[in-house]
Amino acid sequence: MIRLRPLVAATAAVAMFGAMGSGVAAAETVKIAFIDPLSGLMAPVGQNQLKSWQFVADLANQKDWGGGNKFEVIGFDNKLSPQESLTILKQAVDQGIRYIVQGNGSSVGLALEDAVAKHNERNPGKEIVYLNYAAVDPDMTNSKCNYWHFRLDANSDMKMEALTTFLAKDPNVKKVYLINQNYSFGHQVARAAKDYLKRKRPDVQIVGDDLHPLAQVKDFAPYAAKIKASGADTVITGNWGSDLALLIKAGKDAGLNANYYTYYGATTGVPTAMGASGAERVKYVGYYNANNNGFKGSEVIEGFKKKYNDDFYVMAAYTGIAMLGKAFKETKSTDPVKVAKALEGIKVESMNGTTEMRGSDHQVQQSLVVATWTKVDGKEVKYDQENTGYGWKTNALLDQYVAAQPTSCQMKRP
Repeated sequence: MIRLRPLVAATAAVAMFGAMGSGVAAAETVKIAFIDPLSGLMAPVGQNQLKSWQFVADLANQKDWGGGNKFEVIGFDNKLSPQESLTILKQAVDQGIRYIVQGNGSSVGLALEDAVAKHNERNPGKEIVYLNYAAVDPDMTNSKCNYWHFRLDANSDMKMEALTTFLAKDPNVKKVYLINQNYSFGHQVARAAKDYLKRKRPDVQIVGDDLHPLAQVKDFAPYAAKIKASGADTVITGNWGSDLALLIKAGKDAGLNANYYTYYGATTGVPTAMGASGAERVKYVGYYNANNNGFKGSEVIEGFKKKYNDDFYVMAAYTGIAMLGKAFKETKSTDPVKVAKALEGIKVESMNGTTEMRGSDHQVQQSLVVATWTKVDGKEVKYDQENTGYGWKTNALLDQYVAAQPTSCQMKRP
């Protein structure tokens, strides 16, 4: 039996009573399960994203974003499979992990969203919060919305609203070719492109609309040939990862001179595939450009490059950790039930300005940017990507309201 000296015992008792009386929980390390592809064709993207979440978690720990609580991000390879992701979710739960993040593939995202909802309903006291940083099917915050799911990226309709608002001002756009991945997200991109162009530029002709298997095509030459033969001056695509890098490479090899409007031109592998041939012809719509005047985050961009010799583009990781940290502080708790409630309507200053988690559907509201692949000049384009000497020049910075969309979400709260 260990005996405490009277003074030490009294001090310990006072400290314990004070902690209990204040209602402040002991600080802890909050584990976050990262569930995305770390092998296969999409591995380079997933590995960059995992490093991005871990880098921001380390930054948050250094700067105490979590009110004494620390963050630890643990990577799980789901091989881009919904079924594998559900198996991993169970493993994470068994390990006591109460927060998950995922982004690659809305097919995976929809499966996880449904599984998390069912788990939480069946297991009160063991709830999980799902932070979605890149699965952008609009249904996830509309008809299939769920209280435990929070999306940190703009959904595909929001991005298409911003993209077509910019594109509509270009009189040189006359013939558009749509090419997308054959799953829920790709279908949504194609639908929105047709609907929004019809509303904003009814004179534009859709000269092609292709869907191809996700992360399976290794040679896009046949698609590039079809696009060239169509006479398209513009390609709109939601492709990401190898599916975008190989598409652009095939277009380059085919001598295709069309302009590309992309969602994910800034993601791993695409900059190298474009090189000089993509200059002034490839654009992307997204939530962040490191070269934007007035945007903060140079210490993140430069720190990530120094540590990994890689490019930081997953700004949603910064937003997500910042929102969790603020929720921990506000609730003085890491309990997912309290944190989920605090996340509704929460606002944080992210790398692209003020971001807000809309309470009605758990869809983040933030400014969006349209940018063009351009040679680094040290002024408008300071940061390149993948050591190519090319980076992104901002064409338009769109306020939150430009891309904002109504929601059909009928949120059921516990």
